Amino acid sequence: VQLQASGGGLVQAGGSLRLSCAASGKISSFNFMGWHRQAPGKQRELVAGVSRGGSTKYADYVKGRFTISRDNAKNTVYLQMNSLKPEDTAVYYCNGGCTSAREMGISTVGCTNDYWGLGTEVTVSS
Repeated sequence: VQLQASGGGLVQAGGSLRLSCAASGKISSFNFMGWHRQAPGKQRELVAGVSRGGSTKYADYVKGRFTISRDNAKNTVYLQMNSLKPEDTAVYYCNGGCTSAREMGISTVGCTNDYWGLGTEVTVSS
């Protein structure tokens, strides 16, 4: 399965962007998918995750501003980002599998499927 992220760009503070992660295969095969981000000089971290059943988890700093959703029919996961702040500037990555599950607090014993897409860059100007 290949994951392709898109939708990043340059936006002013307070603006919105919608990221898309299109999969070459069925995302219904992933129990957990997520959006992660890596800012310069920082570790990659989970921004938002979603289970196959629709349960979600958000990093505290995006709660109320970001919304993750998955469309199994279109094999796409979205991240709607509103009220963007300069500190949201990062490269955003889509993940399907073990990493998102682990970051959502799910045991990953025996987990072997972990797929990453190339990142899409988000820059928020002040």
